[in-house]
Amino acid sequence: MKILVLCSTNSVRSQMAEAFLESLDPRLEVNSAGTRPKASVHPLAIRVMHEKGWSMLGQQTKRVEHFFGQHFDYLITLCQAARNDCLTFPGEVSHRVHFNLADPAQIAGNPEIQLGSFREVRDQLMEFLKNLYAQEMAPKLAAGG
Repeated sequence: MKILVLCSTNSVRSQMAEAFLESLDPRLEVNSAGTRPKASVHPLAIRVMHEKGWSMLGQQTKRVEHFFGQHFDYLITLCQAARNDCLTFPGEVSHRVHFNLADPAQIAGNPEIQLGSFREVRDQLMEFLKNLYAQEMAPKLAAGG
């Protein structure tokens, strides 16, 4: 099953989703990208995922254009900007899913407040993805799709 996860910067939310989904099932081929990607994955995203045992080491930000023309079973958007930018994705998409999450990199405050916002987004995202996998993806994989 081929999955593309998008957010605007591809430095936090979509990167977390890529790492988490890959850990759920080896049959998932997961990529992430951004409509306006940053130069690198945010260090606090790497840190909060590591706290739960998921590695993001080696992950790099990518432009969504890299994936144009490809087929995806799922296109998951994690912010309104990415959803709006990809209303018409130039490629075949079987299922579109949207889950709007705030970008924790935009939260101002002291380091503890910032770290807390990354943890909150991580936990919301993991809960959403666990449910999506259990309710939609796993049954399709079990049925041979």
